[in-house]
Amino acid sequence: MTPESIKVACSNCNLRELCMPVGLSHDELVRLDSLVATRRKVRRKEMLFHNGETFTSLYAIRTGVFKTRVSSEDGRDQVTGFQMAGEIIGLDGIVNDRHTCDAVALEDSEVCVMPYERIEELSREVSALQRHVHQIMSREIVREHGVMLLLGSMRAEERLAAFLLNLVQRLHARGFSASELVLRMTREEIGSYLGLKLETVSRTLSKFVDDGIVEVNQRHVRILDSEALRRMVNPTVCT
Repeated sequence: MTPESIKVACSNCNLRELCMPVGLSHDELVRLDSLVATRRKVRRKEMLFHNGETFTSLYAIRTGVFKTRVSSEDGRDQVTGFQMAGEIIGLDGIVNDRHTCDAVALEDSEVCVMPYERIEELSREVSALQRHVHQIMSREIVREHGVMLLLGSMRAEERLAAFLLNLVQRLHARGFSASELVLRMTREEIGSYLGLKLETVSRTLSKFVDDGIVEVNQRHVRILDSEALRRMVNPTVCT
């Protein structure tokens, strides 16, 4: 899809505090407005970029949700993350100038296209931007470590509890409810990300319902007992 040539002003964006450095002067904000080349719409199930594609830009998600995935040698897709409004996507391409995964829209979405050459250029002039890019990269490393812990040592209940808590926390930071969410991803995609079979995800979610921890109506989830979920992820150690 051809990107729409709509100029976007970061200084006026309601997601600015989520994806841009804080504490910038007015002049620095105006300079950062030149970072965004275009705004691009991505329809549900369309790819923003694909594995092997030449890396040119980072993308700030304005609306919608994406999943990133890689294909295993036997042809199966492995979901590696879910990204939402206010988050930056495309960092995987920095290392070798090529993307190493696919980014697929889970609903009709819109991104701000930020050419990486321009980010590097501005980073030399605005130190807060350079710090911010480093923070985003560091956050991605921490997230990767969290996923490794999730897949390496947690039981199914703990994995799903951690996933729901993380999702609702990120949504709450964007002004949404602290206890209700709509799952934009399928149970199968959740299973792929958490290293669980579809049946295990469904069975574990049903157990949460039976235990009075959540209410589920198709893709709508309401968390009734967030403390119970937290205790699963961080059990009290008996001494």
